[in-house]
Amino acid sequence: MFWSRYRAGNGLGARLGRLIALLHLGFRLLLILLIVDLFYLAVTWPDWKQIAAGPVPKSGFIGDYQHEHREHRDLPPLRWQPVPLSAVPKYLIRAVILAEDSRFYEHSGFDLIAFKEAMDLNFTEGRLAAGGSTLSQQTVKNLFLSSSRNPLRKWHELILTWGMEQNLSKHRILEIYLNVAEFGQGIYGVQAAAQAYWGVNVERLSPTRAAELAATLPSPVKNNPVTRTQSFDKRYQRVLRLLTLYPGDAADAMTGADALVPASEDRSPADGERAAPETTQI
Repeated sequence: MFWSRYRAGNGLGARLGRLIALLHLGFRLLLILLIVDLFYLAVTWPDWKQIAAGPVPKSGFIGDYQHEHREHRDLPPLRWQPVPLSAVPKYLIRAVILAEDSRFYEHSGFDLIAFKEAMDLNFTEGRLAAGGSTLSQQTVKNLFLSSSRNPLRKWHELILTWGMEQNLSKHRILEIYLNVAEFGQGIYGVQAAAQAYWGVNVERLSPTRAAELAATLPSPVKNNPVTRTQSFDKRYQRVLRLLTLYPGDAADAMTGADALVPASEDRSPADGERAAPETTQI
């Protein structure tokens, strides 16, 4: 009774009561939204068995580019031709892993060490310089989501990444990623990239050119073997150095491939020197 009289006569107590009521209401609304979102995820949950064993699926990003190309015919045509992972040189696979997710085989979809390192770099730079996403997270984003940075998209990415890691092998995740990742404007997958930049199939790429492809990630439209920006060359040299020092299971393949040479000696063709691409154009 005393507390009731005190609250009635005290403005602070009344405001505190209203705040608690608002917090309760906010919690209930959040719980409702969570239930609705989980229902949405359940309804749209991917058929992992089909993704695990069937053809490499067309990613959402590829579909978006097709739609954009229909509205803007001045854009380059879509280049996309999936190939089995067995057709991709081991040193190209290794270069991408070293460039994007060095602990790919050690984590279960999420790399907390890389995330912490990315956040430390962002804090030091005072900008969003790195994201810390694993190859698994990037594969999920490419297949099912968008490039937006809203919290709901990130939440969906986490749930779908967990689902993919439970249902797909690392081999299959790599196969999908290397076939749907963007390597230039309208260029998706390592086969399309090899043909677009050098006019050869992916299995004929040398270790140096494998390092160049890995260096296009994660900004391939701006940084690629044709634009050869300062940022691209710096990243290329870093990937090439890592590939030389830590070849992993690609060591034997690199021994029989073209020798690693500095970027200045491994000149990529300019636009006018490219061979006509053989990739499927859609």
